[in-house]
Order: sequence, then structure tokens, then C-alpha cells
Amino acid sequence: MAHPDDVDFGSAGTVAQWTERGVEVVYLMVTDGDAGGFDDGITRAEMAELRRDEQRAAAKCVGVEDVRFLGYPDGRVEATLGLRRDIARVIRQVRPDRVLTSSAERDYRRIHPSHPDHRAVGSAALDAVYPDARNPYAFPELLADEGLETWTVREVWASGGPLSDHYVDVTGTFAQKLAALKAHASQTARMGEELETMVRGWLAANAAAAGLPEGRLAEAFQVIDTV
Repeated sequence: MAHPDDVDFGSAGTVAQWTERGVEVVYLMVTDGDAGGFDDGITRAEMAELRRDEQRAAAKCVGVEDVRFLGYPDGRVEATLGLRRDIARVIRQVRPDRVLTSSAERDYRRIHPSHPDHRAVGSAALDAVYPDARNPYAFPELLADEGLETWTVREVWASGGPLSDHYVDVTGTFAQKLAALKAHASQTARMGEELETMVRGWLAANAAAAGLPEGRLAEAFQVIDTV
């Protein structure tokens, strides 16, 4: 994901279900979120450190212990060859069956998930999955200098895009999702009770789109077969 808190807004309820079933989850944040927050009394470097700590705390709320950061500048992410290489490196290190990322597509119906950093990371991550991580001749230095063998990811789950074809009922893990979001205090504390109301509204709309009974909550994804 691009920023600390992106995975929690879009997918923390689903992640909590995965870890409860024993699935190992690793987070990779492309930026440290140094352009976020509302406190002019601290430096951007201090904000980045705070947001890294918040993301680690949020991850623990949903059973994730391994959180990594690439340190790209917040608000200026582009889908460069360098970013593709850096994501492909982590894919080869972790060797995941599934990659969860943000959609590379803009959703004109709800613009906030379509932040340019989100779209750039979604594009670079999909390119890192195919072809970079599986192709020994893409970034050959990963193998020659770092000993990282190729790896084929089976599927990509994209969140926040205009085309959702898979919904996860997260009613039972909503409390963990909310706790993860509250861990990002520099971003969410000022919202107070509005945070829960807003997130419930999003998830209830997803559940309705999925045909789930009233009162259920769901997270939405586009699942892409990448084998």
C-alpha cells in the first residue's frame, strides 16, 4: 500500500480473518506518510516516525507482526522501474500466494480511494507481480547480487477501484478494523465518533452491493488471476 492506514481503511477486516485462520500476512508500505496529519508543531520527519509506529500498532490489532517500509516521499509516488524493482524484491523475499494492493484505476464515483499515490502503487505492484517477480531476466541483480529467486504470485486483490467482483463479510472483525483505524491517531483522532459512522456506512454499502442481509458489513475487492 502507499501510506500507513491505507490497508486499514480498505482491508483490515479481511486481513483479520486471514490471520485468524493462520495465514501469514506481511505489510509493505511504500511511503512513511510524512505528508499526512494535521499537526504543524512537529517536523515531517517526526510525522513519518509517528506514522510508522501507528502502522505497526494498527497491524497488531489484526494479527500482523511484519511491517516494512520503502520510504518513498508521500504525495510524490510514481510507478517507476525503481518502485517496481523494490516491490518485486519484497515479493521474492516473502514469496506470497496473494498480493493485496490498491487499484490502479480511478473511481469517479468515490474519488478519495483514487489518490495518485494509491493508483501509482497499484500499477507498480501489479507490474511487480507480472512480469517482474517471476521473470529471472527482469531486474537480474535481484538474483545475481541478492540471491532472490523468482516467484509467481497466484492472485492480486485490488481495493478502492471502480470494479469490485469479490466481497468479504467483515461484520465479525469490524471491531478489530475500527481498533486498527483508531491506532492511526494522527489521522483519525480528530474525527471522533464520526469515524465509526463513516466506515460503517462504506461497509454497509458494500454489503448491500454484495446482496448480504441488512446489518452486515463487507469489504470490496477486484480479484485478478495472475498465474
